Amino acid sequence: MLTAMTLESWRTSPRLTTFSTFFEQAARGLAGAPDLAPPLPDMSLLDFDLDCLVFWDTHRHLWGFFDSHYFASIPYRLEEELRLGAALYSSAILTWAREGRPATFYSLGAGTGCLARTLAKLGAGRIKTLCCSPTEGNRISFNAKRGSADATFFHGPFFDLTRERYADDETLSPFRNGFDFLFEDTTFQMYGPDRESQLAFILPRIRQGGLLVQVQKLGLKDTKAYGDRERQKDALFKARFFSESEINRKKEDVVDPMLRMQVDLDATASALSCFFRFSVITWNSGNFYTIISGNSRRSITDFVVSTLAPAIPSAFCYAPLPQVVLGDQAFAEAVARAWRPPRSSLASM
Repeated sequence: MLTAMTLESWRTSPRLTTFSTFFEQAARGLAGAPDLAPPLPDMSLLDFDLDCLVFWDTHRHLWGFFDSHYFASIPYRLEEELRLGAALYSSAILTWAREGRPATFYSLGAGTGCLARTLAKLGAGRIKTLCCSPTEGNRISFNAKRGSADATFFHGPFFDLTRERYADDETLSPFRNGFDFLFEDTTFQMYGPDRESQLAFILPRIRQGGLLVQVQKLGLKDTKAYGDRERQKDALFKARFFSESEINRKKEDVVDPMLRMQVDLDATASALSCFFRFSVITWNSGNFYTIISGNSRRSITDFVVSTLAPAIPSAFCYAPLPQVVLGDQAFAEAVARAWRPPRSSLASM
């Protein structure tokens, strides 16, 4: 049950107050855009995978202003978007084929909802998607390049999508029975550190056998190591796209203030364990991680099977992959069998 105190803390969080001007300007193309070069994927890291290439061909035509800012800000996050997108599409189509209904996907945050719109467009009626954002500029970008009538946008923060809202709003009718895939993209860290309350709010929206996919920026107890990774991100990646003044501006406006709302892996695992039996890290870039969670061993292992190897240079990866966060030995062995090692690992064998 969401308490009034928790709800008030989310409504007065930095995402809706002190951060709001920055995100609105970035979403409207008035600030935050790469001022040196636009981000483009290194398809060689994806081994020129055909599914990823097809996904990219649709994805790139649906970008809004915020997407170029986002993908130029996190090392190799664009390659991870294509890797995840291709796997989500494959898994969603399999759900449609098995159950004879459109698969449902919810992108909680994620700016313009480009991933959700790409899935809807490629799905051609077989995938229904929803995304949300409290930023008006993201709503404008969504409507300008909606891509498909199967893509829906909710203008507001994630916690305004209550059970009553789903029941009363006809535009949300395809999602009243929940989601097969719920994607939380660097959103919780904008509203506060209480992951258990945040997960408790969204958990009822995940269908039986469904998956929670998260891209999160995690804290580290070793503050020096955390800082070293941040400096690597800025100097070796962001500097390719942003001037030093632009990097420093965002650091002061958003990155540094957000530190107090991040949690480390132990706190993340503790919160996830309240709701899920299985959880595994499938990607790491500096202080950013992709975490897949669910209560169906089959669902997670099937998803891992459908996912290409992580497209991340070894210098930016600090976690052993895959890294089981929750699960028994049998689950760990199943994930290990399903895992695709990076091409460089295969080449060295």
